Amino acid sequence: MKNIVKSLMLLVSFTAISQSNQELTTHYTKYYKQMQSQADIQGVINALTHLNVLEPNQARKDTLATLYMNEGRYVEALNTIGIDKNNTDSDLALQVKAFSLKAINDIDQSLIHYEELFKRNPNPFFAYDMAEMKIRIGDLDGAETNITFGMANSEGDIVRNYYESQQPYSVPMKAAFIYLKGLVKINKDRVNNIDSAIEIMNEALEIAPNFNLAKISIDALNSQKITEE
Repeated sequence: MKNIVKSLMLLVSFTAISQSNQELTTHYTKYYKQMQSQADIQGVINALTHLNVLEPNQARKDTLATLYMNEGRYVEALNTIGIDKNNTDSDLALQVKAFSLKAINDIDQSLIHYEELFKRNPNPFFAYDMAEMKIRIGDLDGAETNITFGMANSEGDIVRNYYESQQPYSVPMKAAFIYLKGLVKINKDRVNNIDSAIEIMNEALEIAPNFNLAKISIDALNSQKITEE
């Protein structure tokens, strides 16, 4: 008899918990939609966090991590979905991992996810980011491979955005890859390749006269020449 009573009490408890969770899920689903309608990003993040606790869902986690990333909260984004490469990662999860790891300067880990992204969807935007990072870590051969792909696939109206100046600007993607080609050249030999690197970067300026980063780099290289002379 006691066992029957205990079983009934447990059944009632589980039913109550189930109803309570369902009510909370319904509440936070409505709250999520309301926050979306108000464009309240923090409210959307809060709602998704509660929903993930109540009903864990990988697609929802990916969305939550993306929101963190878009807000510049890269560590929180990575804490949401992790940094390890998984064969089951969605394209969205891969992008969050790749971009966020790059943002916190974990280049080696970031490149792992960029390589997978590029394998799934080879495009000049991924190629540019990969080439830029490979130059930073000294993988110049790898960077050249990405640059060659990028220059061959950057026709049309594809542009690269830059934000190092007070006023953001865009340049044709081909000019952006030529600039990276100049960076590879100078990184191969910082003493003997100055003139050839400047020449390459001037090619980028001919395509994009507004290319401020190329101008800054050329000025720096010219200053280096004067110092060495």
